[in-house]
Amino acid sequence: MTPTDASRFRVGFVTGATPDKWARAWRDRSRTPLDLVPVTEDEQAGALNELDMVIVRLPIDRDDVHRVRLYDELPVAVFAADHYLAAADELTTADLADEQLVRPHPSGWRPTADQLDWPPMDEKDAIETVAAGTGVVIVPMSVARLHHRKDTAYRVVTDLDPTTVALVWRIDRDDDDTQAFVGITRGRTANTSR
Repeated sequence: MTPTDASRFRVGFVTGATPDKWARAWRDRSRTPLDLVPVTEDEQAGALNELDMVIVRLPIDRDDVHRVRLYDELPVAVFAADHYLAAADELTTADLADEQLVRPHPSGWRPTADQLDWPPMDEKDAIETVAAGTGVVIVPMSVARLHHRKDTAYRVVTDLDPTTVALVWRIDRDDDDTQAFVGITRGRTANTSR
């Protein structure tokens, strides 16, 4: 990523987020060119040093930002398509108590079964691992859909909290373009005033 270019408006978005509808509205209303920049969850906080705004998954460890909640994502367990869990319509953490998590869940929840030490891996690698029939990974539904494979299945885990997706920007970057993009994400039309 390069430092913010004043002639362009740069919005990062975390894996699985879909900023397209907001980008279309921006392009219809603004003369400032918009760049959408993909970032990982690990990069999202630091990306705010280089981008104008970032669509993130909360929590984000920064005090120098404004936050606007956009939506919540349901947590899903992803596993091999032939896994017995695929027979259920939805799951609870009790259903996953004997499973191996190939990637820790951000909430800190762990199955009761002894867990193996897995190397760190991103969402795509974790889903590839579970596709081979080794363990389960819990991710937001949008991530499961993004990396869906024919050899995997996923089900909502009903007793885990959803993940919140939010739009964040630095407090010192609160200008007209920033407020215009916030307005678009909040559903304001071109004729709506704040």
